[in-house]
Formats: sequence, C-alpha cells, structure tokens
Amino acid sequence: MAKSAQLYRMATDEHICPFGLKSKDLLERQGFEVDDHLLTSRAQTDAFKQQHDVETTPQTFIDDKRIGGYDELRSFFNKSPAGQQGTTYTPVIAIFAVTLLLSLAFSLSGAGLSMYTLELFVALTMAVLAIQKLQDLTSFSNSFITYDLLAMKVIPYAYVYPFLEAFVGIGMIAALPAYSIAPISLFIGSIGAVSVIKAVYIDKRALKCACVGGDSNVPLGFISLTENLFMIAAGLWMLVK
Repeated sequence: MAKSAQLYRMATDEHICPFGLKSKDLLERQGFEVDDHLLTSRAQTDAFKQQHDVETTPQTFIDDKRIGGYDELRSFFNKSPAGQQGTTYTPVIAIFAVTLLLSLAFSLSGAGLSMYTLELFVALTMAVLAIQKLQDLTSFSNSFITYDLLAMKVIPYAYVYPFLEAFVGIGMIAALPAYSIAPISLFIGSIGAVSVIKAVYIDKRALKCACVGGDSNVPLGFISLTENLFMIAAGLWMLVK
C-alpha cells in the first residue's frame, strides 16, 4: 500500500512558498504520494492557520497526524537541519576552489602551468573576495571595524578597503606596473595580518570574519589570515619580479 501525506502550502499569484515546494519534494523522495492542497489566497492561508492553531505554512499531515513545517518534516525523516548551521568556512573554501580552477583553466588554455598560474589564483581570489564585500559595504564595515586595527581608528578605511583589494586583484591580472599595486597589497595585507593575529591569537576573541561580507558566519582565524598573507606575498613577488 502506497504511503500518503497531506500537504497544505501557500501558492498565490504573488507568492509561492519555497518551503512548501521543498516539503513536497522531500515527501516524494521518501516514497509518499502527496495530496497537495494549495492555499491560493492570504485569507485562505489565515483561515487554515487559525483552524489548525499553527503560525506558519506549509503543514504536513501523515496518517492524520500533523508533522509540522519543513524543518519538522526533515526531523521526522531523521534528516539534519536545512541550510548552514553556525559558523562555517564554506563561503571562503568555495571562493578559493573556484578561483583556483579558473586560474588553472586560464593557464591550460594558454602557456600551461607556471608561476603565472599562482599569480592568477591570488589575483582572482582577491577580486572575488572584494566583490563579496562590495555587495553591502555597510554590513562589511560594521564587522570589519570590530577587529581591523586601522579601521577601528579611521572608520572610512573600512569603506575604502574593498576597493583597494579589487584594484590590486584587477591590477595584477592587467599586469599594471608593480609600483602602482604592490605597495597597496603590502599595506592592506600587513595591517590585516597583524589585526587578525592580535584579535584571534593574542586577545583570543571569537569573531566572525568580514572577508566574504559582513553577514557571513565565517569565523575569524587561520583562513581569514590567509587572505592577508596572499596580499603580502603578492606584493613582495611583484616587487621582486
């Protein structure tokens, strides 16, 4: 006998509930036939919530027993909570991985693997990290000034920093003269490295890193320090080369 479930989810002309769609998909992947009840107006949705004394939709019923919303449904099937929980390095790892693959792709399509591949990796990483910060400068600055030693003293520096990082990354790819980008890379990288070392390893503060934007859950630590070490190494390499 096929397993069946009753699903009530909001689907109006203005809004289709994403968690309703995810609940339906999860039920079907668990082998359930879903009796899909669409709540097609705000009034219908409010009436349903009042009738069943619930605050949100979707709501799933199995064997006439209310399971609850999407999170409760995942728990019912012994699945971990959806989305990222707590602090995570995933955003930074994703950026590093993609920019590394891009640098390899550029190199393999041209002269092959060389020191230029590493230069591309650093430059692309800096540019993409800058994009993450520039999406919401206010949010980035709110996080950045809590640990960057210069930004604490000179607040406007927090708003300028992402532009400087982008300039260095783009400048490296464009092969601008070393004297125009290396000093900037060394400057912001050195201040950043000292700031992270002081905040994390000396003061032992548990902070979130602003490296991928102010709203991230990336913990301030070694991976955060890596961004600054990249800048220092890039600046030194450009001057030496």
